[in-house]
Amino acid sequence: MEEKATNAHEYSVSEISGAIKNCVEDAFTYVRIRGEVGRLSRPYSGHIYFDLKDEKSVISAVAWKGVASRWRFQPEEGLEIIVTGRVTTFAGQSKYQIIVESVEPAGEGALMALLEERKKKLALEGLFDESKKKPLPFLPKTIGVITSPSGSVIRDIIHRVEERFPLNIIVWPVRVQGKTCASEVAAAIRGFNEFDENSLIKRPDLLIIARGGGSVEDLWGFNEEEVVRAVAQSEIVVISAIGHETDTTLIDFAADKRAPTPTGAAEIAVPVRADLIAFVDDLGLRLKNSSIRLVQNLRDRVRAGAAGLPRPSDLLSSARQRLDFALERLLSGLSTSKDQKALKFAKIAASLGRPDGLIFAASKRLDGLTSRLGSGLLAAKQKKALLLAKTAPRLSANTLVKQTNSLRDGLELMKKNMPLAFERGIKDKNKQLIGYEKLLKSLSYKSVLQRGFAIVSDENDKLVRAGAMVKTNDRLKIQFANDKIYVIADGDKKSKLKVKKTAKKDDNQSSLF
Repeated sequence: MEEKATNAHEYSVSEISGAIKNCVEDAFTYVRIRGEVGRLSRPYSGHIYFDLKDEKSVISAVAWKGVASRWRFQPEEGLEIIVTGRVTTFAGQSKYQIIVESVEPAGEGALMALLEERKKKLALEGLFDESKKKPLPFLPKTIGVITSPSGSVIRDIIHRVEERFPLNIIVWPVRVQGKTCASEVAAAIRGFNEFDENSLIKRPDLLIIARGGGSVEDLWGFNEEEVVRAVAQSEIVVISAIGHETDTTLIDFAADKRAPTPTGAAEIAVPVRADLIAFVDDLGLRLKNSSIRLVQNLRDRVRAGAAGLPRPSDLLSSARQRLDFALERLLSGLSTSKDQKALKFAKIAASLGRPDGLIFAASKRLDGLTSRLGSGLLAAKQKKALLLAKTAPRLSANTLVKQTNSLRDGLELMKKNMPLAFERGIKDKNKQLIGYEKLLKSLSYKSVLQRGFAIVSDENDKLVRAGAMVKTNDRLKIQFANDKIYVIADGDKKSKLKVKKTAKKDDNQSSLF
């Protein structure tokens, strides 16, 4: 069957594909498309491939690496966005797609939805737990500030710190907006934490992450997971001061403390030096006043206690009175003891009998013993002679030699032991003598004199045991432990002794009359 002739132009596959491509690109050189991100991928090349879809259709989208790296906002799967670009075709798969030049969220609601979803995810991981937050140092020595070096934020922080309590401030410059904001802030946090005591720059005691106010898109870098995780993992205490009081970012929940403004962060970080000085001065004044009151109270207590104590003279008066009573009892006791001894001696003397009678009886017994002594000696002589006669036959020279040698050995042994025995005996006798000496001292009247007593005797050395024995103008001798004095009694028998100076030639010591 013959084919029907036609004049229609015949295209190759490449030609028709190119024609469609040119037609589409000419018709849609610049378009804005709103849709939900689906099936997003980021291969190693750095390009971004994703789908834009709505309830009925899907269109593929491509963002080249150089373009996507300049985006302030990065698309995420499930987020509703608005892309701007040109529509073209991909001849290799016979499909059309949009080459994306820029991307933005489809209104603030989309960003807030993404923010809320990310917040829930990080909260489930425990990054926002209050138990992990560290307390702020009371007075840090060095503060690290992560912010833009050219904005007014750093000047406000420095000014407020110098105004309250001047200290060291280290600024780590970062971009606080744009695509590299999150990575630079995270790197600054990790960099501060890597400082140690051996570093040229000492590790700060406190970090402040600060930025001025702005829109949700402007502050989006502080909502990135990289920054939130760096804040949560920081060993240094972190204060978040992003935007104004109404602005909220995810690092506010991960930081140890949130400040409403950067200036407020400086106020939280350091106390007011003048207030501290006033507080210390007040404590010093209170300490001084309490010390004065304490000393005054102790002084009053001592005075009150002293007022309740008796006078020394009152304490000694009773002891002095007891001493007088004891002295009176001692004198009467000595007199009674003397009378008892005299009575006992009289009884013993009566039982002894007359001395001449005793001598006569003893002489008579001696005569009887003398008369018996002669006959006794004669009988003993005869008995010894008979015993010697019986013993002589048993004696021999060898026996005598053995006995002599045995006696000599015993004598030598006694000779050796005699010095030791003599020395031991001397020591025993010395101990005995020391014991007798102590006993003698304890029983001697001199030990009594050493305790403050005295012996009173008249001029004939006769003891005066009672005041009744003393008459007016009697000369008395009072013997003390180490010396003696002479006195003359003055007044009646119960009066005191009047001491007058006198001297005796027979006494070498001073005497008083």
